[in-house]
Amino acid sequence: MKCRLRNLLAYLVLIIALLSPSAVAEAKKLIPMGESIGIQLELPFIYVAHDVLLPNGQWLKKGDMITEVNGKPVDSIEELKESFTEGEITLSIEKGSNQKRSITLTNEQANNILPFLKDETDGIGTLTFLDPESKEYGALGHQIIDGVLNRPPEFTDGSIFLASIEQIKKSSPGNPGYKISVINTDDIRLGDISSNDIYGIFGHWESDIKQNMRKPIEIMHDDEIQLGKAELLTAIEGSKVESFAIEIVKIEDNFLQFKITDEKLLSKTGGILQGMSGSPIIQKGKFVGAVTHMFVEQPDRGAAITLSEMLKKKPD
Repeated sequence: MKCRLRNLLAYLVLIIALLSPSAVAEAKKLIPMGESIGIQLELPFIYVAHDVLLPNGQWLKKGDMITEVNGKPVDSIEELKESFTEGEITLSIEKGSNQKRSITLTNEQANNILPFLKDETDGIGTLTFLDPESKEYGALGHQIIDGVLNRPPEFTDGSIFLASIEQIKKSSPGNPGYKISVINTDDIRLGDISSNDIYGIFGHWESDIKQNMRKPIEIMHDDEIQLGKAELLTAIEGSKVESFAIEIVKIEDNFLQFKITDEKLLSKTGGILQGMSGSPIIQKGKFVGAVTHMFVEQPDRGAAITLSEMLKKKPD
């Protein structure tokens, strides 16, 4: 019996020895961010951003796509401009796969519609995390949907830039507020955008990892998250990231709901704002997740995704 016990103990010690490298390995750590960013996706087509009444009585409708000029394919506004010549030009227009038509314009008329055309999608959001080892980042916590196209846009390239908050339009019940920001796309971009997925945008960080950034912290497992006090990191003035008190009020699977309890944030913003998506949530020194939505009728309440769930959609 004693021999068997010694053999069993020796076997257990061997198992523990074999497992110990992974068991004691340091947990994954990420830097919680919170900076406001300008987001720019370059599209492989030109579309009409607003309805335009043409001199001949025809309309260019919001969402129309310009696919050809004088029978030649065109996929950027720059190419479109280069195609303008003296006299008349013919534009091929598509709306969906079954609606195709042509319009003929003078060079002057064609130049007049340029302000109503776009070949990119842009917006404001918040950085969620930065991986100091791989230099990958994640932001937003949800997918970018183009407001005109009503779908996630195909894109050929994407960039993120630092945004500075100049003014706040406060939220009120039924009226979501927003950040009014200045984005200088002439500055070196912070990173590229490699994917636009259901749980956010992801890409490679191209800027320096500065010494004054917050320190990397452990990711909180979903089963560790508790109801009660937590903090939210976001920028509401300039490019300064601040910490604000919140209370987690509901946890369901990989998502949670929270209430803002910080009087400064409520006074300044009225609650959650458009552009806060991606703001990191921290509890007990660990990285919990990212803000994704607000409750329109209760702007002091928001929803978030856990970081472990957000990371499932991060490209390899």
